Amino acid sequence: MNIGLICSTTDPEILWNAFRFANLCLEKMDDVKLFLHGGAVAYHEVDSPQYKLEELLKTFTLSEGVLYC
Repeated sequence: MNIGLICSTTDPEILWNAFRFANLCLEKMDDVKLFLHGGAVAYHEVDSPQYKLEELLKTFTLSEGVLYC
């Protein structure tokens, strides 16, 4: 299945859930494309110990997810 996700928020909890969902889809052998625009492009600025966004996105890209910014 092909999955496309669009994120445009700076809310770390929403980004965290979107990145987790994208990684789950990759684990299920789906093709996933993640498009970040607006505030979501600065996800690294809202990264925190509670919401490890950079770690999730690294897993996403290493698992052959496609990222557009």
